[in-house]
Amino acid sequence: MNKLQKAIAKLPKEHKATFGLLMVRLLARDFLGLNITKLKGQKDIYRLRHGKLRIIFQIRNDELLVL
Repeated sequence: MNKLQKAIAKLPKEHKATFGLLMVRLLARDFLGLNITKLKGQKDIYRLRHGKLRIIFQIRNDELLVL
């Protein structure tokens, strides 16, 4: 089990469902209406915020990597 899987397993049930829906939208490149901000000092790293949930991700060579 990697770090991302462990972090997701520790989330409360409602956050897991939200995380799943947000990931589907990210993978479909449906960014409209999402609170996404580019991180300062970073070239291609972004933060998605939804309530208390934060997803840090990188888009490199048309590939989405969750950090």
